[in-house]
Amino acid sequence: MKKKTALQAVIAGTLAVSLTACGAGGNKGTESTPSPTPAAGGNETKKADNITITFQNIYPDPTDPKNGVMKKIVADYQAKNPNIKVELDSLNTDQQKLKLKTQAASKEVPDITVVNPAAQMKPFVDAGLFAPLNDMVAQNGLKDTFQSGILDWYTFNNNIYALPDGNNIGVVYYNKDLFQQAGVEVPKTFEEMVDAVKKLKAKNIQPFTIGEKDSWTGSFLFMNILLRTNGGPGFLQSVVDGKKTFTDAAFTDAVDSFQDLVQAGAFQEGATSFDYNAGENLFKTGKAAMYFMGTWATGGIETSSVNGKVGVFKFPTVKGKGNPDEFMLAPGSAFAISANSKHLKETKDFLNYFMLNFPKEAFAVKGAVGLAQKVDGDFKAAGYSDMAMEVLNLFKQVKGGDLAFDNTMNPGTSQGHLTSIQNLFVQKKNSQDVAKEHQTAYETNKK
Repeated sequence: MKKKTALQAVIAGTLAVSLTACGAGGNKGTESTPSPTPAAGGNETKKADNITITFQNIYPDPTDPKNGVMKKIVADYQAKNPNIKVELDSLNTDQQKLKLKTQAASKEVPDITVVNPAAQMKPFVDAGLFAPLNDMVAQNGLKDTFQSGILDWYTFNNNIYALPDGNNIGVVYYNKDLFQQAGVEVPKTFEEMVDAVKKLKAKNIQPFTIGEKDSWTGSFLFMNILLRTNGGPGFLQSVVDGKKTFTDAAFTDAVDSFQDLVQAGAFQEGATSFDYNAGENLFKTGKAAMYFMGTWATGGIETSSVNGKVGVFKFPTVKGKGNPDEFMLAPGSAFAISANSKHLKETKDFLNYFMLNFPKEAFAVKGAVGLAQKVDGDFKAAGYSDMAMEVLNLFKQVKGGDLAFDNTMNPGTSQGHLTSIQNLFVQKKNSQDVAKEHQTAYETNKK
């Protein structure tokens, strides 16, 4: 990857979101193109008949604005190109990850698939499964539509291999009505958050919801606690550099605090049987008071039945440690093209069209908070909710943070971590034992 620090890239991106949200200069890249152009690097040839492009994606939820955006752009493209059919393979995140691993093993990656940045996508790049997209992003000014630095997370050896849909931070969404019913204030510390959980439980209100069947959700929350107990970002990098191990007090303190939340009854019964969408829907239907998630959830919440009742707050300090202006940073999932696509030219042409139109269409359906691309529009004038404006304001306050565990560590260590944290929803464990599980997974897989 290019030599750019994690904080520089994401802070630049989040600041870009906040500036464009305030009505900064226009962006020609988000305008609809009258007709798609041929992929760069070759002469225009007669288009083949009856081409099918398989588009694997993680927008299966029809209540998510991105689902509608995707279908509209696909329909528009097919209307302009009647000889091309875009076949959607819509899966939730964990389903898609598992399916892609199977497809990659047999070298049958779909024309377009979804990958996560940095460490998660590197094995696919090293295996030669993805096509470089440098020529495609040079078309129609597409590269200029992305926030400064964001594409670095998807770049290896100066080649861009995927285009992200988002650039987000982790926040706590809360239902103001349910807080009021329980007499709960927005917590300023983690300890106050645990007390709030107990007060909500006493009023028979579900405190938190989570979709922990998709194990990354618990990891994302745990890593925000670790960001605090470590006193700032960089714990995992310190492990990689040999300066710390998972038995360090910062890690075991994070495990203990995480378990304090679980043991207080924060999460719904059977949390590990709820997938991401099912967990989120509990919040969107007013059945839970809090929801920790990346800001990509804003659009779906805004179009749900709790719209107008929801606020957001920064993850608080833990045991007096950490800075609430340091967030879990989430350069988003991204679209990659198979190097073995039978219709590489047409697939690049479609993805170019899709990404050029994505910000405009997402903005129109109030799904443009936390995009990886610049957004040309006045959010408030467009009718975005007070909650959405709160989220956009938080982007302005970002002072750094950490990436998710599985975007930092190798796949083997990451799988050990995901399983270990998921188990804490089922049974309480000694934090030293959890630390040893992590250290063993790291030592086993680091080579």
